[in-house]
Amino acid sequence: MFILRDLLLPLQTHFSDTKLGQERASLFVYTLLAIIVPFTSSMNSNLWRGLGVLFGIDIKQKRFYTFMASSTLPWESLWRSTWSLIGSPETEGRLLVALDDCINTKVGKKIFGCEQVFDHAAKANQSDYPWAQNIVSVGLLKRVHARWACLFLDFRFYLPKKTIEAKSDRAKMKGKVLPFQTKLSQAANMIIGIGKYFSESPLLAVTDSWFGNAGLLKPVRQVLGERFDILSRLRCNNILYDFPEPSQIGQRGRRKKYGQRLGSATEMASAIQAGAVEYSVNLYGKQRTARAYDRVVMSKSLKCPIRVVWVFRRTQWIALFSTDLALTVTQMIEFYGARWKIESGFKELKQDIGSQKSQCRTAQSVTNHLNFCMMATTLTWIYADRLKIGPERKHKVKGRTSFAFSDVRRMIAEAGLDPDFSRLCPKPSNSPVNSLVATLLRMVA
Repeated sequence: MFILRDLLLPLQTHFSDTKLGQERASLFVYTLLAIIVPFTSSMNSNLWRGLGVLFGIDIKQKRFYTFMASSTLPWESLWRSTWSLIGSPETEGRLLVALDDCINTKVGKKIFGCEQVFDHAAKANQSDYPWAQNIVSVGLLKRVHARWACLFLDFRFYLPKKTIEAKSDRAKMKGKVLPFQTKLSQAANMIIGIGKYFSESPLLAVTDSWFGNAGLLKPVRQVLGERFDILSRLRCNNILYDFPEPSQIGQRGRRKKYGQRLGSATEMASAIQAGAVEYSVNLYGKQRTARAYDRVVMSKSLKCPIRVVWVFRRTQWIALFSTDLALTVTQMIEFYGARWKIESGFKELKQDIGSQKSQCRTAQSVTNHLNFCMMATTLTWIYADRLKIGPERKHKVKGRTSFAFSDVRRMIAEAGLDPDFSRLCPKPSNSPVNSLVATLLRMVA
């Protein structure tokens, strides 16, 4: 109960000291609780009912909908406060941030941010181009009671250039068409903001091969410098080079940046497979053995040296690379394996929390709802991290001993629904009286 209070009260400080401001502050934290509590889905209508049924908050539906569509919610400062609540965010001396995009399927044709988006993970019975929002997200990878978790830190709606050029209503906020940004630019801006806040920590972005390139590395390093690095999967056709030989005394001309051509990642994999060494790595919650070979080479695409690790399976292989040459083979394999937790985070966000069922259409209400859902997901994991002992798994699964996301939500529900909690975190009072209406009533009387 006290952990929950310590997480929610700092968020209320970003609202004004007026009576209305304090009521909005209380309504804000109880809306977060209504999303976290596994009562029903996170549709606005269900949240409104949940506030009344679960917490006894009497608020008119129209007023609640107005609150959820408010353009004055201080999300930037609220997210900074949420970041400050994360205890020991570093992993082995660095911040690990996962970067990826996901799609939020919708039905309404006039919902903000919706387009026909290619889904590379579509199943045989699903459309390859569903009607959905494309969301670029950044999350902190952190061990919570011996298991990896993804704590979302920021997000952006990606809108295609053609939609913006057409001045579609689905690309407008407050009546203005949003400027076009590539996914890489959005990702770079988010990471720069995170890096500026955690100004003393080295930052390692763990990405898939689509984001792991110079389009992300160059703009971020221009601001954050050498304390930013990338860990990603190397494409099989990427050409690698040896280091250049040192210049001879009296040699004319510019010093060479690259040495002998070593070949593509595929060509090198065939040549070095026999020299692979076995490593013991903690991967996907279990201690496993992996055969790997590493080498520091030059990359023309990134214009810098990189450490490449080839991991050999029975019939396949993958190549990982990092611009952080200090990373060991074990760290690179384990950190890249932890990247999968952002995919689990998307599942928690969309299915468990219910961001897909927003019941919103306008740009502001859609953005607010996703902010609420994403912050609720992050606060759930922060709550779990502050527990002295990890929660017990309610539904036993063979081969899984660690707790689930739903177990933490259940504990928060027990704390938030305790009758004493309202004294620690006051509920919003009755709706404020309209001063004009009150004056007219007095005149009539």
